[in-house]
Amino acid sequence: MAVHDDCKLRFQELKSKRSYRFILFKIEQQQVVVDKLGEPTESYDDFMASFPADECRYAVYDFDFTTEENCQKSKIYFIAWYLIYIINCFSCTTYKYCNLGIVLYIS
Repeated sequence: MAVHDDCKLRFQELKSKRSYRFILFKIEQQQVVVDKLGEPTESYDDFMASFPADECRYAVYDFDFTTEENCQKSKIYFIAWYLIYIINCFSCTTYKYCNLGIVLYIS
């Protein structure tokens, strides 16, 4: 699966210039593309409200925090927003449970 060049460019802008608070990505026609750019002033609640209830997304979030030593820090988190499908083999019915989990990859 290919990653559109705009994804790489926007991530570098978030990482080096802090141009965005977050970036949402989606898969479209076998390619990862930018879905939404969060302005630097947007909150974590704005970020969470950006995820669709019925579709998968990937995101990076620039989290600002203050250490115990009163130092301003920032970490970028990668988040995979998955929908979970459970198949009942006896009735062949698919139950969709939306937004049960967010997987955080923290380095």
